[in-house]
Amino acid sequence: MSRLDLIALAPLIIVATASVAAMLMIAFFRNHKYTAIVSLVGLALALASLPVVATMTPRSVTSLLIVDQYALFYMGLIFCAAFVVAALSYSYLERHDGYHAEFHLLLLVATLGTAVLAASTHFASFFLGIEILSVSLYTMAAYLRHSDRGIEAGVKYLILAAVSSAFILFGMALVYAELGSMEFAQIGLRVAATGVHGLPLLAGTVLIIVGLGFKLAVVPFHLWTPDVYEGAPAPVTAFIATVSKGAVFALVLRYFSRIDIHAQQPLLVIFTIIAVASMFAGNLLALLQKNVKRILAYSSISHLGYLLVTLLASGHTAVTAAAFYLTAYFVTTLGVFGVVTVLSGRDRDADSLDDYQGLAWRRPWLAGVLTAMLLSLAGIPLTAGFIGKFYVVAAGVDSSLWIPIIALVINSVIGLFYYLRIIVVVYARPPEVIAQEPVHSLSGSAMLAGLTAVLVWLGVYPGPIIDIIKKTIQSLI
Repeated sequence: MSRLDLIALAPLIIVATASVAAMLMIAFFRNHKYTAIVSLVGLALALASLPVVATMTPRSVTSLLIVDQYALFYMGLIFCAAFVVAALSYSYLERHDGYHAEFHLLLLVATLGTAVLAASTHFASFFLGIEILSVSLYTMAAYLRHSDRGIEAGVKYLILAAVSSAFILFGMALVYAELGSMEFAQIGLRVAATGVHGLPLLAGTVLIIVGLGFKLAVVPFHLWTPDVYEGAPAPVTAFIATVSKGAVFALVLRYFSRIDIHAQQPLLVIFTIIAVASMFAGNLLALLQKNVKRILAYSSISHLGYLLVTLLASGHTAVTAAAFYLTAYFVTTLGVFGVVTVLSGRDRDADSLDDYQGLAWRRPWLAGVLTAMLLSLAGIPLTAGFIGKFYVVAAGVDSSLWIPIIALVINSVIGLFYYLRIIVVVYARPPEVIAQEPVHSLSGSAMLAGLTAVLVWLGVYPGPIIDIIKKTIQSLI
C-alpha cells in the first residue's frame, strides 16, 4: 500500500486510531469525560480530513475500497451524525449508574464500520463493514444493563444481526458461484450481459436484498424495529435510525446502481413492492402507537420506503434526491431523538406522550425544536423535509414511477396526522403533576441549536448543499 493510499484512507485511520486511544485510556485511566473528549476529537479530525482527501479522489485502495466524492459525502454525513450522538450521549450517560467510557469506544467502532460501508466496492469489505457495525450496535442497544427493555433490545438486535448476516453471506456465495467475481463493478458488467434471470443469480440477489432489508428495517423485515427503538437508550436509537441506516442505504445505492436494476424487471418489481408496502405499513402502524419512540420507529420505516423511490428512479436527479433526503432525514431524526435524550431522566427515557404534555409551557425552547423537527418529518414547506420530498417526487416523475409516487403522496398525508398528534400534546395544557422533570444538558442544548439552524437553512436555502451533492454524484453515475 502506497503513501497516497494511506492518505486516501485517512478518515478511516483517524477513527480507528481514536477507538484504540479510547480503549487504552479506558484500560489505564478510566474517565468518562476524557474518553468522550477523545471520541469527539477523533470524529472532528476525521471530518476535517475529508477536504484534504477530496483533492485526490477518486482513488481505489486495492479492490476492496474506493475513496471517491460519493464515499466522502456519506462519510461526512456519518461523522457529523456520530459527533452529535457522542455529544448527546455524554450527559445522558451521566444520569445513569455504571461504567460509561466504553460506550464511546463502541460508538467509534460502529462509526468505523459505517464508513467502510460507504466506501465498499467488494463483497469482502461490504461484509466486514456490516459486521463491525452490527457487533457494536447490539452491545450499545443493551448498554444500560439494569434496563430489562434494553437487554431485550440488545438480544433482539443480536438475533437480527445473525439472521441478516446469514442471508447476506449465502446470497454473496450464490452470486460469486454464478458470476465468478465479488467486485461490484465486475458484477455489474456481467449482470448487464446476462441479466438476473438465472436461478442461482436471482436467488443470491434476493437473499442479499433480504439481509439488507433487515438492516434498513423495510417491510417485511421491519418487525424488530419498534421493540429495539423503544428498548435501546435514546442516543443509540438515534444512531441506529440515522448513521446505521444511512450507511447501509449508501451501499445499496452504490451496489444496485452498478447492476442497473432498471434493466432487471424482477428487481424492479421487488423494490417497488417493498417501497410501497413500507410506506403504508409504517404510517398505518404509527397511527396506533402511544409511545413516542415506537411512533418514530414506524415513521422511519415509512421514510425508508420514500427513500427507495430514489433507488427505483434513474439518473442524476435520483441520486441527488437520495443524498439530500438522507441529509434532511439525518438532521430531523437526530433533532427529535436529541429532544428525547435531553428530556430523559435517570429511571427511564422520555418515550411516553405524557412526558410531552404541556412541554411548550415548561420548556418552550425544546418544544420549538421538537415542533420544527416533526414538521420537517411531515414534509411541511420551509423545512428540509419538504425539499427532500420534493426532490424524491421529482426523481420519481422523471422516471414515470407513478405507483410509488401516488403511494408517497397518500402516505405523506397519513403521516401528518401522528406528527400533529405529538405537536398537539406538546402545546396542550400542562399537567398538574409533571410525569418526568426534564434535566438540563448544555451539550444537548448546543447540539439541538445547531441541528435546528441546519434544518431551517436546508429548508429555506438548500442551494449550497445541492451543489455539493451534484459534484459528489459524478463518481456514481
